[in-house]
Amino acid sequence: MTNPQAFSRFYLTLVPFLAAGVALGIGHSKPQLYLPIWLAHALLMAFAVWNLGKNCFTHPDLEQRQLGTIALLVIIPWIGFTVFAGMGPPPSSIPQWVQTATEQQIRYALLIAGGILITAGLTLLANKLRQSGEKPYWLLGLLALSIALPLFILNMAYWGSFLVESFTHFSATSVAKRPDWYLSTRALFSWISSVEVALLYLATAAFGVALQSAGWFKTGACRVYILLSLVGALLSVLPTFSMEPLVIATYLVSIPAFPFIMPYLMAINLLNLANRNVNATP
Repeated sequence: MTNPQAFSRFYLTLVPFLAAGVALGIGHSKPQLYLPIWLAHALLMAFAVWNLGKNCFTHPDLEQRQLGTIALLVIIPWIGFTVFAGMGPPPSSIPQWVQTATEQQIRYALLIAGGILITAGLTLLANKLRQSGEKPYWLLGLLALSIALPLFILNMAYWGSFLVESFTHFSATSVAKRPDWYLSTRALFSWISSVEVALLYLATAAFGVALQSAGWFKTGACRVYILLSLVGALLSVLPTFSMEPLVIATYLVSIPAFPFIMPYLMAINLLNLANRNVNATP
């Protein structure tokens, strides 16, 4: 791999961690500040993706172009997700929700669109693994995804629409006590969120096993994907504990974009694999 390609892969690998660090460390910034920075980053990220996979994107071999397409479907949503670095984590108070209502609606709309694209990419990956004759671990991943995606869309709509509208109503009417319908709905979506997040992590673990079984990726990388995904699934369904490290870990793995970090890293690896295959072709 040439130096520009190595730099592109390194930069793309850092993207979700840098975005999370900025979002959690700095918090909400003004759109006038973070949007120009995000646009510059989006261009740089698009250039890095093209630089890493340009050989397979334009190669006459359909198989390699398909691998590139799968990788793109999983990577592209992260160009949108990185704008959350400027938005910071979801607001912690009703006035903040009301003040940033438009940003929250954009946040969860991007997550819904991104979740659909990533699911499409992983579905195509499952088909490629099926064609390769790999043991049906991909089927387990596809089954978990097919259940998780509707729950994910429903959960993101709850955060981006229901909560925004509810908080706007509470703020306008100065409601001191939350109505029963709100409390029961919040409890319901707490369960939905846990199930959805766990399924997304389990789907990723299944794809990690499938990729290892097919011999597409190195065993060490697949084991990392599998282990971290299984830990994420476990933490997402743990009941609330008083132990601070567990509380923090449970919060982190449940952040909506976080279950998509492992598929994103897989996609970078897949793009690199397709590019190597093209370069090895006589």
